[in-house]
Amino acid sequence: MMKKCTILIKGLLMISLLMTPAIGEDTKTPDPDTLSILWTSGDPDVALKMVFMYASAAKNNQWFDNVELIIWGPSSKLTSENKEIQLSLQTMMKNGVIVRACKACADQYGVSDILKSLGIDVKYMGKPLTDILKSNRKLLTF
Repeated sequence: MMKKCTILIKGLLMISLLMTPAIGEDTKTPDPDTLSILWTSGDPDVALKMVFMYASAAKNNQWFDNVELIIWGPSSKLTSENKEIQLSLQTMMKNGVIVRACKACADQYGVSDILKSLGIDVKYMGKPLTDILKSNRKLLTF
C-alpha cells in the first residue's frame, strides 16, 4: 500500500512539473477578444478607408473588446503630416482604440515628438510585436 502511494505521489509530482511553465516563460493565455492592427502604409486612402474604418467599427460594434492600432514605418510620417489622419486617430482614441507607434520607426522619420504630442504612446515595438505573434493573438496588417 505504501509503495502504491509513493508511486502515485511521484506520478503527480511529474505531472505538475510538466504542466508548470519554465522560468521566464509567458504564462498568459492570448486574449481572444483583442485585435492588434499593424498599420505600415503611408497612403492616406488606405488609412482612412480601410485601417481606421475597420479599427473603429471593431471597437464601436464590440466585435473585439480591445483594439490596438500600431503605427509602424511610413504610417508614422503620414500621421505627423496629415491633419485628417490626426483627427481620426484622436477620435478613435477617445472611443477606446489603443494607439501606439514604433519609436525606432518614428525616430527614423524624425517624428517621435509630434506623435507623442498627439497623445500616441511612442515606444520600441519590436518585442511587443514579437510577443503578439508568438501568442497567436489576432493581428491584421495594412
